[in-house]
Amino acid sequence: MQISEASLANLDPRSFWLHRCAQAALVLTAISLGPACLAQYVPSTKPAVRPAGQTSRAAAPRSASSTNTAARQQLIANLRAHIHHVFVIYQENRSFDSYFGSFPGTDNLATAEARTHGFRQYDAIGKTWVVPFLLQAADSQDADHSRPALIAKSDGGRMDQFVAYEEKNLVMNSGYSPGLARQIAILTMAHEDCSTVPFLWMYAHHFTLYDHIFQAMYGPSTPGNIDLIAGQSGQTQMARHPEQAAKSAFGTGEPVMNDALPDFGPYTFARDARGTHQNDQTYATLMLTMKGREADEVTKDADDVHEDIGELGSLGHMAVPWGWYQEGFGNGEGDDHPAYIVHHNAPQYFGYIRQNPAMWNGEHDLTEFFPAVENGQLPERSVIFVKGGMQNPFGWKPANPNAATILGDDDHPGYSDSQISESLVAKVVNTVARSPYWKDSAIIVLWDDSEGFYDHVPPPQFETCPDKEPCGDGPRVPLILISPYAKSGGVVSDAGDHVSFAKFLDVLFDLPPMASLPDEKPYLPQGPRDTSPRLTDLLGGFDAARLAGSKPPIAASEAEIQDSVVNTFPPPMTCKDTGVTPVVIPGASLKPPEGFMNPLQ
Repeated sequence: MQISEASLANLDPRSFWLHRCAQAALVLTAISLGPACLAQYVPSTKPAVRPAGQTSRAAAPRSASSTNTAARQQLIANLRAHIHHVFVIYQENRSFDSYFGSFPGTDNLATAEARTHGFRQYDAIGKTWVVPFLLQAADSQDADHSRPALIAKSDGGRMDQFVAYEEKNLVMNSGYSPGLARQIAILTMAHEDCSTVPFLWMYAHHFTLYDHIFQAMYGPSTPGNIDLIAGQSGQTQMARHPEQAAKSAFGTGEPVMNDALPDFGPYTFARDARGTHQNDQTYATLMLTMKGREADEVTKDADDVHEDIGELGSLGHMAVPWGWYQEGFGNGEGDDHPAYIVHHNAPQYFGYIRQNPAMWNGEHDLTEFFPAVENGQLPERSVIFVKGGMQNPFGWKPANPNAATILGDDDHPGYSDSQISESLVAKVVNTVARSPYWKDSAIIVLWDDSEGFYDHVPPPQFETCPDKEPCGDGPRVPLILISPYAKSGGVVSDAGDHVSFAKFLDVLFDLPPMASLPDEKPYLPQGPRDTSPRLTDLLGGFDAARLAGSKPPIAASEAEIQDSVVNTFPPPMTCKDTGVTPVVIPGASLKPPEGFMNPLQ
């Protein structure tokens, strides 16, 4: 039976996978191959109906897994008419369960699935079992979130080696004492709630929370940042230049699997300019596709996207201006930027962005974002990326005096404080909400990796990397959509990952998908995944009635938090103030295990 591409786009992931299997062989052969092929498929969606008794409020509105084509086209038309500015606040290193494991109406730690996927993990050093526990602390240590660590902790989808791996690796490979290794291992099972990060819970309650977004690759921050703008982390480059294939998860090479620094400055310190750097990345990005008919301004280091540039020119789309506002970037000159975390700046890895002024002029310091929005300096359409860093520039200090040196605001455990980090989110959201841009904006709050913290949902798998392990997906990360046209109190369970952001921009601005471009298409399925029907384009979070005008947009006041609250630590906002009551997690603990001290150093 022939299935149209339009119909394929509406298949559930299991059916899509089986259809692709059937395409590869005759029908009779496909019937026999079906079970074997499906054995490679790891489900990435969960039942739309939750077991009874797991929410403390009315069931949240959910998006359908497929939509009528005509209704979808109308939704897209209305979206394009109303949304002209996209702001993405790209934070660091939190798994979904670590922040929203007790959020009602989601695939949370109270589900039956959680019981069978790592809910109890053995602590070999303490000779006891550890279950998820509530941590009411805004500061914590950094857990291992390298590619090998995330693969080992996920344990083939069993999600049951977070404690064991952390203990063994820290003692045997990192020289930690058993006592300290045990502390960090136990930390991986902690989760926070509205008592610690009330702003995030308020946004999730007032707007839309996605509970099946995964990090797009097993790996730390850099792959996650590159995936966001390229829909891949170098698979096209690996296929085009096999000699550049990564030899290990800790070396340079394609695809990017670690945090090796880019081959271009600026750097945090002068010493960073020396030594081995990551390859120049040479495949298509959103920055290129958003350039549209002006792509021919990209002239340097453009050999591997030469055909893409020609294609973009022939399509004739108007450019969509972008801005990347990152803490510590300063004026982008020299190598003395103490607050700047170089490996979080994805565009800096691409020579054709870094070496062409027409592209690199989209880079700015974080502090330039606020006057640009307040003074109405954004173009008619824009995509704005916001990144925190190592030292917030607002004079914020943690509430905990023992964490006085933890001044970061990008949510990365170890150097960032959770409450300072959510205050950065609030400051950005407030700035947009108080501006004329609110009425035609979509704000996406997303995290770049899961930090090695426990999450119970098995990630789907795609492709195979040079280390013979699946490239991704990695564990779940949170995603919050804040917009006048979002579903209020919505929980969207459509499956996706970091590449879903690219799919969203493709739809919103009618961009040619990166996977459709001539320099990438010959290497598929290696490469960008922004045409994959297995990934949501995030449209499920928008309220069709609001976009159609039959229901009023959400008022900006629903997004605003008083400055006096934003600038106070701990924030004077309670769970009651957020409007959300955390669910009771059967078998979990409301306090840390005995002997857990939450060491910060």
